[in-house]
Amino acid sequence: MNIQFNPEDFKCKRPFHVEPTNIVSVNDERVTDKASAMNKRIHYYSRLTSPADRALIAPDHVLPAPDEIYVYSPLGTAFKVGGCTDGYGKNSSIVTIFMIWNTMMGTSILSIPWGIKQAGFTSGIILILLMGILTLYCCYRVVTSRKMIPLIDTSNWEFPDVCKYYFGSFGQWSSLLFSMVSLFGAMVVYWVLMSNFLFNTGKFIYNFVHDINVTDIVPGTNGSNKVICPSAASGHPLQNMVVMFSSGNNTGFELFEEWWNKSRTVPFYLIAVLLPLLNLKSPSFFAKFNVLGTVSVVYLVFLVTVKAAHLGIHLEYNLFTENDFFVPEFRLLFPQLTGVLTLAFFIHNSVITLLQNNRNQENNVRDLSIAYFLVGVTYLYIGVIIFASFPSPPLSKECIEQNFLDNFPSDDIMSFIARVFLLFQMMTVYPLLGYLARVQFLRHFFGNAYP
Repeated sequence: MNIQFNPEDFKCKRPFHVEPTNIVSVNDERVTDKASAMNKRIHYYSRLTSPADRALIAPDHVLPAPDEIYVYSPLGTAFKVGGCTDGYGKNSSIVTIFMIWNTMMGTSILSIPWGIKQAGFTSGIILILLMGILTLYCCYRVVTSRKMIPLIDTSNWEFPDVCKYYFGSFGQWSSLLFSMVSLFGAMVVYWVLMSNFLFNTGKFIYNFVHDINVTDIVPGTNGSNKVICPSAASGHPLQNMVVMFSSGNNTGFELFEEWWNKSRTVPFYLIAVLLPLLNLKSPSFFAKFNVLGTVSVVYLVFLVTVKAAHLGIHLEYNLFTENDFFVPEFRLLFPQLTGVLTLAFFIHNSVITLLQNNRNQENNVRDLSIAYFLVGVTYLYIGVIIFASFPSPPLSKECIEQNFLDNFPSDDIMSFIARVFLLFQMMTVYPLLGYLARVQFLRHFFGNAYP
């Protein structure tokens, strides 16, 4: 039996032996007087206030060192404590880094090429670097904010607790409100996008199985590596017309359309998959499951590299002048990219909760910095490569869509696989978002993540 211990987790500060009562014909001493006295002291601390109030948790100096703590059974067996049993402090630095990396990726990665087009090539690169540094510094201040408070045990504080210390109840509840709005808003957006990706995936598979050919009637390039322009260069959207040629009967197709609807049926199919995941308690499971989503990011990098190798580089440098095929290096539309990057680098309301599960708490700042570095490099690589390789001419750089996968035809196999991977990635992030929202909400109302 291995019972884990973490002195920073107030849940671990429990009575650490059981009195040997109701044992027939046993008179031997099972627990030393010193250990029994220590147990009574911890019982005393635990009864000073309600369990939900953390103000009078037994401090660290009351507890013996971790290597001196045992759990004594009434049957006379002593188990050495190795760590906390509540699932905290189990993630390695590698798992923590990739968890933060995958959580921040989200869907913003699909909009980075469009943001660079709006800001200009040179301006876009500079903004990605500056916004990455700025948001990393702000996140660093959030992570270290608890350590700046003297004479108080802040090991179990969330950021709203820090805001309460400095700004009172208004700071606590306002920060919690904004955190909940951002988390629930992200969950709604993820649900819509997952429904969209699942719908398109199912439709592609149905068309392939039933030999239905789909042709997009939009401007595009010729050849095997086709790139399309769903919207006009002037910014007015064109009707993305689709022609389907079917060799099957219409009855089966109509039945499929009825049961595979983007808004009326597919969103409900996701419930069967995500609801069991949302009800799991283990933060370590969410972390390790979330890391699997990095496979989709790796595939996106592979997709971008392959497409760029076939399309080549198409760049022309004009500082402020614009022509029919290229955009200037600096544009007044750059705030649109900063808005995308603000969301793309945002994890500040959840970073303390995520890092609480890091096995080596002293490495939190290092792991956070590495994760931000990986995120910035990924955004830069995908954004720069897609923008640079977009075939101009014959198409204008203005044709780059907010979701760059929309610039590939609907029958493109590699973009179809990318959508499948993105669906999987969102399904790994979604339970983690639900866990973060649940923990922050319940801790502030009940003082316990699982009351």
